[in-house]
Amino acid sequence: MSNANLPTQGGATALAERGASRQYLTFTLGGELFAMPIEQIREIIEFGGMTEIPLMPGFLRGVINMRGAVVPVIDLAVRFGRERTEIARRTCIVIIELEQEGQMLLLGVLVDAVNEVLTVEPGQVEPRPAFGARIRAEFIEGMINLDQRFVIALDIRLVLSVDELASLIGMAAETGAATGE
Repeated sequence: MSNANLPTQGGATALAERGASRQYLTFTLGGELFAMPIEQIREIIEFGGMTEIPLMPGFLRGVINMRGAVVPVIDLAVRFGRERTEIARRTCIVIIELEQEGQMLLLGVLVDAVNEVLTVEPGQVEPRPAFGARIRAEFIEGMINLDQRFVIALDIRLVLSVDELASLIGMAAETGAATGE
């Protein structure tokens, strides 16, 4: 399930400003449909297990070995304050590449199932709602209008904010040390 010919990073803002269409990967999480821009997605892999790391926050499910690189795997459901993702037949890990301080970092995102890639026209994306979503408002880039339903488009850079995740991991490590775990 590799996506070797996905567009390169950095074009999302420019595309939006020019009014061009944009592609999103849709996936399910806890029975809800979400989407993320494909610019940072490097590949999608079937869930094949991972190594759990003690004393990490619940959203950090573990790490996988991807061609010799250690890739942390974030449970998106837990990141959104929900129950842990149950591993099932269609569970996937979406590999995202993010830039931090001039370096490219790989992060895995655990989702219930990957659905399809949508090409979305600018007029199909509505502003994020001020209320009603069951996740933090800043995680929402907008709402994709698909006929009679909406798909929540995530701002994956904020969802996977490396600085915020690192501070949460640091707090969990300090809490573990303070409690003697």
